[in-house]
Amino acid sequence: MRGTILHFLKDPGETSDPRAWEVFEDGVLAVDAEGKVAWAGPAGRLPYRLREGARHEDHRGKLIVPGFVDTHVHASQVDIIASYGEQLLQWLEKYVFPAEAKFGDRAHARAVSGFFLDRLLAAGTTTASVFPTVHPVSVDAFFEQAAERNLRMLCGKVLMDREPYAPAYLRDSSTDQAERETRELIDRWHGRGRLGYSLTPRFAPTSTERLLTMVGRLHRDHPDLWLQTHVSENKDEVALVKKLFGGRSYVDVYDRYGLVTSKSLFAHGIHIDDTDRSRLADAGSAIAFCPTSNLFLGSGLFDLHSARRQKVNVGMGTDIGAGTSYSMLQTLNEAYKVTALRGRGLSAYRGFYLATLGGARALDLDHVIGNFAPGKEADFTVLDWAADPTLARRTDMAKTFDERLFALMILGGEQAVAATYVLGNRVYERQP
Repeated sequence: MRGTILHFLKDPGETSDPRAWEVFEDGVLAVDAEGKVAWAGPAGRLPYRLREGARHEDHRGKLIVPGFVDTHVHASQVDIIASYGEQLLQWLEKYVFPAEAKFGDRAHARAVSGFFLDRLLAAGTTTASVFPTVHPVSVDAFFEQAAERNLRMLCGKVLMDREPYAPAYLRDSSTDQAERETRELIDRWHGRGRLGYSLTPRFAPTSTERLLTMVGRLHRDHPDLWLQTHVSENKDEVALVKKLFGGRSYVDVYDRYGLVTSKSLFAHGIHIDDTDRSRLADAGSAIAFCPTSNLFLGSGLFDLHSARRQKVNVGMGTDIGAGTSYSMLQTLNEAYKVTALRGRGLSAYRGFYLATLGGARALDLDHVIGNFAPGKEADFTVLDWAADPTLARRTDMAKTFDERLFALMILGGEQAVAATYVLGNRVYERQP
């Protein structure tokens, strides 16, 4: 694959440390027969052994980056994106729970999962940490569709049993039933192909103490599983958790049940303090930064600077359907504005890091995806500098690669994705 290549070796930080990335303006990405990265570097240095007999694909004039990683998204909320006018708790009651109730039907779950995955690929996203619903069939349908596309995906049955915050029509009937169904799904899907299972208690307000205890026990029994949930998204939610559980903080509630681990991913994390961040960093847990969702629901402004200052792993999340775009470029556009409102900034280098290697690290998958190190899986995205007239003109006016990359981050979107590849095979191509 020949084109301009960009990938990251570490977080560039707020000062954009040039040792954190590699750019090859006229570069080559070589992929072996197993779909792994064989080599990446300047076209003029491509080893002859890789050139001989290879199939050549020419993307000169475009940018090749590792596939985007979406660290928090709801496959079950595709049909309620852009629903008007609520904050978190009201949003769940009015839109989310009724939409999720439909996922007990296998045909519906399969159709929506397929649509969802195709939209991710069209947006250049090749890996995601995904919430389905409480229905085991929603997990089966999602993993079936992901397996058909040979994608690296994380997912797991949503767990919730506390009344009245989990409605009766979506509530696990008992902790024993929830555990039994979860164990069956783990046996069926975890480690199958490129799929991984995530223990998924929705969030503390829909969880009884018994449910959270069960999840902690499952995580101890299966330390190779992931765990995903929500934390401190909305001030009313934080107050409700304090009322239901007591304790020092929302993060502390999860920690009490053994859910703060190196495989744990917490969506949002807006209303937390330095003590919480320190605990997450010590455990190796990660936060999914979901700016379009946080702005749409009026939840607050995530403090990226403080999280990274305290060495908390952070990835980007679209959080469809409170989030308003599948595009990681549009998500970074809004992330830049959030950091600006907090008196900071977000360089294009750090943005693209968070959307690729940073996301892979947040999901504890950076040993297999996230950059073009030899031996990693060759999931990547081809971006078009001239996807529309405004982006094309701004790109032409740019004097440096930094300027071009920032313009792409702010002005780009799904229209900028020329092609998406999974294990070296093109699975999406933008139609003229």
